[in-house]
Amino acid sequence: MTIRVATEADAQYADLLCQWYVESAKTRGTGIAKREPAYVAKKMASGDGIIAFVDDELAGFCYIETFDDKTFVVNSGLIVNAGIRKGGVGRAIKQAVFELSRTKYPQAKIFGITTSLAVMKINTDLGYEPVTFSELTTSEDFWKGCKSCKNYGILMENERKMCLCTGMLYDAADKLVQVQVPDFASHLTPPLPIGTAPAPIPSSATDSAS
Repeated sequence: MTIRVATEADAQYADLLCQWYVESAKTRGTGIAKREPAYVAKKMASGDGIIAFVDDELAGFCYIETFDDKTFVVNSGLIVNAGIRKGGVGRAIKQAVFELSRTKYPQAKIFGITTSLAVMKINTDLGYEPVTFSELTTSEDFWKGCKSCKNYGILMENERKMCLCTGMLYDAADKLVQVQVPDFASHLTPPLPIGTAPAPIPSSATDSAS
């Protein structure tokens, strides 16, 4: 598996990624904000995206958005190829985009809203905590991104105080002890017991990740 910062050259994958967003929303039966290929391509060109490949095939993507003069950062649009989900790719992408966020915007609070239990578990491992929407950005630019979600009416009926999504926040200023970010990728293959020699690799074997 290859995970790296996306570049302008990766714009060729923007259309496919946006198709995955639509298909994911239909499969899950939950709301998901619509993304346009031009916007995804812009994130790639600015170095604010993480892209993953497995055996040279597109495996997933996630990007960064900033709000309130870059005091809030959201890791948004996490998507994984449906054919390889539950193999650790999503966790590895989330770790990479989290580290990219902390590198580019070290003073910012990192947050997200999600209906996905899997994403909540990953965020918890990274040090996020569940919070009310009042703890998140008040930027209109962020919340208007929810307009294409089928649950937008619920959000507005509750005056943007709650919806079906759970708000999660990582605030480094609240951490008395620096949290060690887990290396999810290292757990994709279980380590051998101490003193156990690795099995010989057949000459026909190829590297793979799941």
